[in-house]
Amino acid sequence: MGKRNVFLSLSLIIMLIIAGCGSKTNGETASPGQKKQETATVIPKGPSEKAQKEKTGYKATFIELGSVNCIPCKKMQPVMREIEEKYPDVNVIFYDVWRPEGRPFAQTYRIRVIPTQVFLDENGKEYFRHEGFFPREEVEKVLAKAGVEIKGGISQ
Repeated sequence: MGKRNVFLSLSLIIMLIIAGCGSKTNGETASPGQKKQETATVIPKGPSEKAQKEKTGYKATFIELGSVNCIPCKKMQPVMREIEEKYPDVNVIFYDVWRPEGRPFAQTYRIRVIPTQVFLDENGKEYFRHEGFFPREEVEKVLAKAGVEIKGGISQ
């Protein structure tokens, strides 16, 4: 009976993840000349490494749970890159929850749809969560809540 419950739970999570990829993305589209780049998938090997990666002296950690094959998730890739480049005191982590090594993080962070963004403070405690595409300007506002300095205000 226990194995059946685990199977049903995992099946439900996978169905919810797949359903999330069909969500609207606030009508944002890439410009025709925009260069396509991928952010590397960071998958820690175990819980202790994951905890260490997420609590290493950063003012905030921005965790993106998604897939490199999901359209709204793909639109988050440039946002993650910009935050990573602009704010060295923010730890940006991406988990591809469609890959076998990333699936446990869907359960760890209790995600319902992808993409989901989870924000941790400097102590590793979650202080904000968002589902769906999240524009850079909104990410910056959330990071400011953790004390991350927004250099020169919110950039355009």
